[in-house]
Amino acid sequence: MKGRRRALAIEIWLPVSLLVIWWFATKNGSFLEFPPVRLIFERFREEYFFGRFSSDVLPSLVHLALGYGIAATLGVAGGLVIATVPWAEAAASPYVHFFRALPPPAIVPISIILLGLGVTMKTSIIVLGAVWPILLNTIDGVRGLDGTLLETARACQLGRRYRLTHVIAPGAAPQIMTGLRSGLQISILLMAVSEMVASTNGIGYLLLLSQQQFLIADLWAGMIYLGLLGYLLNALFNVGERVVLKWHFGARVGGAL
Repeated sequence: MKGRRRALAIEIWLPVSLLVIWWFATKNGSFLEFPPVRLIFERFREEYFFGRFSSDVLPSLVHLALGYGIAATLGVAGGLVIATVPWAEAAASPYVHFFRALPPPAIVPISIILLGLGVTMKTSIIVLGAVWPILLNTIDGVRGLDGTLLETARACQLGRRYRLTHVIAPGAAPQIMTGLRSGLQISILLMAVSEMVASTNGIGYLLLLSQQQFLIADLWAGMIYLGLLGYLLNALFNVGERVVLKWHFGARVGGAL
């Protein structure tokens, strides 16, 4: 517990210090671009927990969950197939390198034309941006497995499905989790970007509306919300990672000892 408190103190001392400095520096409302912290917190509470939660915040979380879930499924499944089926890499490589080179924000205009302005368009943009780090890390994770391990599995006459689920996937899991973490951060970014273009709701829409109407406190509140959302989701991801990769972290600690 003492070590955890020390780690928490190290983690939060800088943001707390900056917050205290901001509080006293803007207490009199001297800076237009930096409104008082009290006002930002008021707008944060009113906009993102009460007034706009059901109409804007909740739809954004739905877009994020759908987009990231689809990207994770396609990335992991596609990476396992490409890395384990000999002809799959040659067939998929041109398409992978073509589409991963396209910046997701550049796909927004054509997505609006093809898919409209609804959930499908916003979800597809998240998927197109987040799937590639997951896919490529899955491929690298499978290719980085010890060849002796795979040969031993074949020598033991383990079936292809059993090797995939009990040898290949667990062995590549640390690299897959790295890709999933990167995909999560990209998903949060693209959630906001997709809602800033031709949208009538969402966190990104609120940010754009605040900028257009010069509501500086609302703009800061939205940025803080996105930062806290990313922080909390990353913390939840860390908990899930330690559960899924318990054997991996245990082996590292054992090796260090």
